[in-house]
Amino acid sequence: MKGIPRAARVYIGCALLGAGACVLPALRPGAAVPWSTVALLAVLYALCELPARCRLIGRALGTAVPPGSGSFFPVLLAAALLLPPAAAALTAIPGGLLARVDEPPAAPRRAWRAAATALAVWAAALTAGALDAPAALGRGPDVADLPNALLPAGAAALAFCLVLTALDGGIRATAGGLSPRTAWRGLLGRSLAPHAVHGLAGLMMAVLWRSTYGPVAALFVLLPMYISCWVFAQYHRERAAHQATIRALVQAVDLKDRYTRGHSERVGHASVLIARELGMTGDRLDVVRFAGILHDVGKLGVPTRVLRKDGPLTPEERRIIELHPEYGHEMVRGIGFLGEARSAILHHHERMDGSGYPYGLHGAEIPECARVVAVADAFDAMTSTRSYSRARPVPTALAELERCAGTHFDPRMVTALVQALDRHGWQPAVTADEPAGAAAPRSEQVPPPREPRSAPDREHA
Repeated sequence: MKGIPRAARVYIGCALLGAGACVLPALRPGAAVPWSTVALLAVLYALCELPARCRLIGRALGTAVPPGSGSFFPVLLAAALLLPPAAAALTAIPGGLLARVDEPPAAPRRAWRAAATALAVWAAALTAGALDAPAALGRGPDVADLPNALLPAGAAALAFCLVLTALDGGIRATAGGLSPRTAWRGLLGRSLAPHAVHGLAGLMMAVLWRSTYGPVAALFVLLPMYISCWVFAQYHRERAAHQATIRALVQAVDLKDRYTRGHSERVGHASVLIARELGMTGDRLDVVRFAGILHDVGKLGVPTRVLRKDGPLTPEERRIIELHPEYGHEMVRGIGFLGEARSAILHHHERMDGSGYPYGLHGAEIPECARVVAVADAFDAMTSTRSYSRARPVPTALAELERCAGTHFDPRMVTALVQALDRHGWQPAVTADEPAGAAAPRSEQVPPPREPRSAPDREHA
């Protein structure tokens, strides 16, 4: 177990001992165990876990296979409804030992997963048995009492979820050195809905298994589960590709304009804070974050000599700088998942009074997402220490935004940012290559403002 903290090794050992104690009654001589059902369910669960581990299958299919651990818990929940607790726990062990592991060391991780799922299935079967699940499921010509069977199935799924969540939080605390509050935070909320769905699928499998049609009919429940898992895996694969695309663009901008390194991520964060205050959720929140992160991607089209020039910019160089929103819009035009973020990239330098660029839009003509990013951009520019300007205190920056609200910035967005920072605070950061104060201020590098009282624009192009 090299690489695993001592506390985690002890924790895994206790889980293994607990799982062993749970399955021991089924292994005693003379125990009444329906071994044919145990074997079929154990093999079925193991076969479900195998594709996610086998790279050859993924290459043969030419696509992502469904994730392993957790994708086929309905098989285990069906075992919890069909079998005694000790026998049900046995069905989880082969699949747990075959589960895919992405990080070394693999052996203790697989042993942990097998022990944790065995304990969770044992608890689910004990709960189902206490609520007389076998009688509710019926057998052969006896029709299952489905309304009443929902209670033991739901209780079994809840017990499974609670035990697995508790164990997973414990391993996070011992292996990751997290506080108990941090280790368990959000685990139960994220697990309840999926396990409720798994419980219903497990109930369908168990009912069909006990019917006159037998185990073969129960296998058909796995087909929609497999398809849904495949779709879910494809969604995450596509989302990961989106994130990789955005990271690559941001890294390219940071490499080209070293004086604003980290600016893009902070603008994305501030944009999300504003959007949440405005009540945006889900996909709309993602769009705002993408817009904030990519708002300066057009700087890739600006000559490096202009971005890094020492001294004041000429009028021609200023006009070149002002083309970066249009360059950025052209660069991301074909990236469909960005949605409204593309218009925010184009219009984040527009002003409420119509004096902005590139098109001089005013008021409600400016897309809402662009108005959010404009405030976040100006705020981070004023509160970040760079090699050409020193950071302003957060209250000073907010006061400046409030002064310019209605002329340069949407007052709603400014108010939302103030409220968000009152609630969450803000951590400004040095983004230049040199530490704060190491270089003399070079505010003349940034193009002068369009108007005498446009302080925020002195901080960003």
